Amino acid sequence: MAAAIREIAKAGMTERDTFLSQVAEPCVPVVVRGLCSDWPAVTAAASSDLFDYLTKFDAGLEAEAFVGDPDIAGRYHYDKDLSGFNFARETMSFAHALERIAVSATKPDAPSIYMGSLPIDQYLPGFSAENALPMLAPQVRPRIWLGSASNVSCHYDTYDNLACVVAGRRRFTLYPPDAIGDLYVGPIDYTMAGQPVALAAGAAPGDSQYPRFEKARARALTADLGPGDALYVPKLWWHQVEATEPVNVLVNYWWDGFSAGPDAPYTTMMLAMIAIAERPPAERAAWRAFFDHYVFRPDRHPLEHLPAEKHGILGPLRGGNYGRIRAMVMQILRGG
Repeated sequence: MAAAIREIAKAGMTERDTFLSQVAEPCVPVVVRGLCSDWPAVTAAASSDLFDYLTKFDAGLEAEAFVGDPDIAGRYHYDKDLSGFNFARETMSFAHALERIAVSATKPDAPSIYMGSLPIDQYLPGFSAENALPMLAPQVRPRIWLGSASNVSCHYDTYDNLACVVAGRRRFTLYPPDAIGDLYVGPIDYTMAGQPVALAAGAAPGDSQYPRFEKARARALTADLGPGDALYVPKLWWHQVEATEPVNVLVNYWWDGFSAGPDAPYTTMMLAMIAIAERPPAERAAWRAFFDHYVFRPDRHPLEHLPAEKHGILGPLRGGNYGRIRAMVMQILRGG
């Protein structure tokens, strides 16, 4: 049975530094009950006025939606041989999506519909001013996800994620980043919505196609969220999201809480794949030792044996060394 995720109270979490140190820095999932319970959107959902509330902000833009036949039960995924997907993509207005969700909520045999990752400032201007989280920096902007009952395939994000339930209920099932080898991950460049998915997640116990998944299953964490609740999902944590009510709305925020500049770790990993991944095993092991020493630093700073003033570009990144290292890398990539 999956273990429950740690929960903390909303009190004190409105301060940015407190949120970063107590929630984000440990890099483990955390449920914050009632974090957005005072949002007007949550109040509107509780009184069945949510669609009217959203419509007053509607900018009239169109977006892509996933539409699935009833027999997939809202589980958007690949088809059996991974040559395509089990749902259709349709472009429609936000207003039309709301209409389709309303129909699906009253007719069990209607197609399911899911529209996600819409930038709220573009699609619903004014919404974020009324529904805000003070612990996030102003440049961290919200996105909205809405639809009928659905099961979004297990995936990861390369940014920190704060997911706030506005309407309906959601169950999150999460696996730690180091479970990746037991999740049977799908293609990295042929995906449903941008990120690779764990093909084994959701498999029945003992499925012979995914024998290693039993180790990951034993490490799963779950969280059940209702309206007003929020879940912090750290970077690279795998998460499957089940929206269980006929109408479900979620607002999320992606950001990098500990970035020292514009360069993302995922970009570094992709470059390392072409530079290192197919070299001989002994050479890969040598590079792993250097990465551990200079990058991951499991035990100590690589120049701890020298005075701080002799650390050069290995001194603090925010002390100007970020720009110095970046300039060296750009010069190398240019062949200079």
